[in-house]
Amino acid sequence: MHVFVFLILCAAQCYVRSESHTENIETLMDNVVVLKVHYGVPSRVYVPLTCGEDNQIQPVFWKRNGEELSPRLEGNQVSVLVEEMNGGNYSCHLSSNGQYVNHTVIMVQLEENRTVILEEKSTEDGYIHCSALNYSGPFHCSWTRRRTRANAAVLLIKAHRNSVVIPCELNADGSGVQCQNNNCPTEEEQHRISLTVYLYSHSRLEKYEKTFYLREIVRPGRLPNLHLTEGRAFSWSYPETWQEPCSFFGLQFQVKVVHHGQPCNSEEHIVQNIIQENTYEVGVKTKKYVFCVRAQDKHTGGPWGHWNHCTVNKGIVSC
Repeated sequence: MHVFVFLILCAAQCYVRSESHTENIETLMDNVVVLKVHYGVPSRVYVPLTCGEDNQIQPVFWKRNGEELSPRLEGNQVSVLVEEMNGGNYSCHLSSNGQYVNHTVIMVQLEENRTVILEEKSTEDGYIHCSALNYSGPFHCSWTRRRTRANAAVLLIKAHRNSVVIPCELNADGSGVQCQNNNCPTEEEQHRISLTVYLYSHSRLEKYEKTFYLREIVRPGRLPNLHLTEGRAFSWSYPETWQEPCSFFGLQFQVKVVHHGQPCNSEEHIVQNIIQENTYEVGVKTKKYVFCVRAQDKHTGGPWGHWNHCTVNKGIVSC
């Protein structure tokens, strides 16, 4: 009998706790609060809402996602029950004429930050891929929504370096951001850039973070003016987007000769070298091959740029 009573008391305490975890509620931005719950644990939490300080005297009633609640919920300060991941947009209206006054969106986020909205791009990149063409400041970050969450949207973006805010603009399709880091290109980076992206699908909120140095994401553009000079010497120019002077922002080049019809990323290459000059003489016997070249910042060893190539077919060169 004592054991039974003990179990009943424990169950009651658990139920009360599940409905009073106000410490797991935080304000993310104006009119948006986030309720954090644990994955796999049944959740019933009362979230306090306030219509506003200016409406303490006037009688108001509440709607959820545009629909009036049943039973009718009235009062400037109320509490609404959020079960599982079912948040919503709670708006308050004047009881006299139904005029909109204010609203609060309740988002639900898993404490363990289990993610279902974005696809992981790679083990190295994680969910967000960032790149820049040079060190002048602009950089771009992108992500891919899962097919089942194609309608997910971006709620908030935060970017900063050492507490200095970096302005970002969301792409029109919501799949990336263009940011402008205002730094001196020749100055050594002391602090990483931090990017945080909040995405939501219905009431589910997910937080994605990425930290990096600019030197880790600078990827030189495709090498222009690639052509074959007299004999078998190929030459090319620095990308127009690359910074000058080239003596300070130096590049090194990976050259590769692959079999005719093969892509530049083929592992079955005939020749492969890393050189410092922007010319290379191919010394192979075959008259049919593909010459490939790409660039990398030689001082930082950052990511390689995209391949440019020429196809050689018995004296006919196509670049």
